[in-house]
Amino acid sequence: MGYPTPPPAPQFTHTAKEIRSVAERIIEKSRKVQDDIVKDITPEKATFDNVILPMAVDENLMGLETSVIGFYQYVSASKALRDASSDSEKMLDDFGIEMSMREDVYNLVTAVNKAHDAQPLKKSPESIRFLQKMKTDYERNGLGLSAENRARFKEIKKELSLIGIEFSKRLNEENGGLWFTPEELAGVPEDVVSGLKKGEDEYKGKLWLTFKYPDLFPVMKYCTNPETRRQVFLGNENKCNENVELFRRALSLRDEKARLLGFKSHAEFQLATKMAKDPSKVMTFLTDLRDRLAPGGREEIQLLRDLKKKDLSELSKEDDGKYYLWDHRYYDRLLLEQKYQLDAQKIAEYFPLKHTIDGMLKIFEKLFGLEFVEVTDESKNVWHEDAKQYRVYNEKVGDAEQTFVGWLYLDLHPREGKYGHAANFNLQPGFNGTDGKRHYPATALVCNFSKPTETKPSLLKHDEVVTLFHELGHGIHDLVSITEYARFHGTNTVRDFVEAPSQMLENWCWTVSELTSLSYHYETGEKIPKEMVENIIRTKNVNAALFNLRQLHFAFFDMKMHNPAKAGDVEKLNPSEEYNRLRTEITLLDPPQGMGDDFGHGEATFGHLMGGYDAGYYGYLWSQVFSTDMFYTAFKKAPMDPEQGRRYRHTVLEKGGSRDEMESLKEFLGREPNSDAFFEDLGLGNKEL
Repeated sequence: MGYPTPPPAPQFTHTAKEIRSVAERIIEKSRKVQDDIVKDITPEKATFDNVILPMAVDENLMGLETSVIGFYQYVSASKALRDASSDSEKMLDDFGIEMSMREDVYNLVTAVNKAHDAQPLKKSPESIRFLQKMKTDYERNGLGLSAENRARFKEIKKELSLIGIEFSKRLNEENGGLWFTPEELAGVPEDVVSGLKKGEDEYKGKLWLTFKYPDLFPVMKYCTNPETRRQVFLGNENKCNENVELFRRALSLRDEKARLLGFKSHAEFQLATKMAKDPSKVMTFLTDLRDRLAPGGREEIQLLRDLKKKDLSELSKEDDGKYYLWDHRYYDRLLLEQKYQLDAQKIAEYFPLKHTIDGMLKIFEKLFGLEFVEVTDESKNVWHEDAKQYRVYNEKVGDAEQTFVGWLYLDLHPREGKYGHAANFNLQPGFNGTDGKRHYPATALVCNFSKPTETKPSLLKHDEVVTLFHELGHGIHDLVSITEYARFHGTNTVRDFVEAPSQMLENWCWTVSELTSLSYHYETGEKIPKEMVENIIRTKNVNAALFNLRQLHFAFFDMKMHNPAKAGDVEKLNPSEEYNRLRTEITLLDPPQGMGDDFGHGEATFGHLMGGYDAGYYGYLWSQVFSTDMFYTAFKKAPMDPEQGRRYRHTVLEKGGSRDEMESLKEFLGREPNSDAFFEDLGLGNKEL
């Protein structure tokens, strides 16, 4: 089938010098746009077309390059490029802070907004939203403060930007690990052990285990030696302790910044523009959820303690009656294997990476009316040989010409210097140009699945299949969004909604027909046996209380750090001790004995709290309520219903952040959302949100 020629894709051919020069050029051009506006226009003559529109157009065009040059720091194999990318992001962040505090521009924006209040502008709802968001953003960036306070506010913003970039850089480039003998790694799958670096000289006969996911998780899940698991757990908790002081400093600066603006805390400041609106509503939600989950968590712990006692007896090891933090992944896996005959390694044999990706894309093609075409010819342009590139089209309907949607990239294996978790990165936003032509989005999935070996392809465990669906959920949101302005494109929604579309797509990993269609044994080509699929689905909520209590630990810690009772309290916080104490109280798992609450520094590895989820981690659970409601309402009875898939695409995903997210939700559901489905899914009964 012939496809229409796509528009140019993003290029990844920059040198370190070019990355910096691109940032300088963008800054110079954007500054001139704003300088020209204030030079020629007074508040009396300010209109949407001569003030707001030129800045919106500039913002749109900036997005075509800024995301790409900032992306290298996460994926480039070249340290020089990663460093240049970090440097350019610092430059752009500093410039953004400078521009966000221009009183001369703010006065013009305020004038346009006043004119709209007096007589509504004849502009699209999205344009009016842009104007109102712009005014709010200026005010949240310190405009309206005294000159002295505004200067201090600007200093805080710049320092926070530097802290965030440095925190992320240290975490991405962390390369620690531990040496173990093969005996100490007993039980760890051979394909993991065989891939570990072998020691020389004084480490001869030992293997180097890193704290990267493909090494870390198999050891925590499979190693029969509890002492090895303990050492790996503590090593991982302390792998980036140089970030401890950065985290403390960020808390202090955030609190000061919020109070300068008249808010009681950073949490109150952050939540003012979210769906939740204020900290008390978040705390009520989290506390209610904890109260409902704790009894189930205690029951699950007791079952796991009994399993541990039996296991240690068979290994001729003493049981002290504790269920430690480093026990859970191991005994959770053992329970699934013994009670539910769920062998994650066996299941993985049915999900070779390439076939799973192909199957997943087919599911989304059918649901959303898309077509993914991999680029394999000389036009392919990627940042690393491991990355794949796809052209994405709308499905062909009748004789109409097939239309282009955007670019999708997949970078799925770990390497030195690469971002160590799983995430979706927007590389280029979609928006409408002033000439009426569409600029198309580009989006990248960056994950860290095990590399293929000489004898096996990369095989995905079921939880990794879920991760893949989750991140592609963000990617689909990014691709199919159609907005006038880059500011509202795709995943640019409020933070406590942004996870809902990706969480909803995880549900396709828990349905019989979809799991079966995805499967393909890497040796025989056979589909996964029906009883194995049924066992997987039966286990969806096994230890679900403990899983969600773990999420609650992160959310409560986040709110504790960012919602102190009064000014000055933030300086009294000890984040490490609070992190560990809350973890013991909420997750119900035992900490190391005899080490107090200062045995680790998990907050120093908690990238989310430095990367935009500060006073927002609750959003994962909050948006789960919405995602479950959407799935139960529209897809539970018929997951592959293309009519519902397209309705969801057009009602929710296409809108991005161009209108109030609650309006999109209500239109799709046909009513106000509630938490009935969420609690039903967890087996906890119904309750209004």
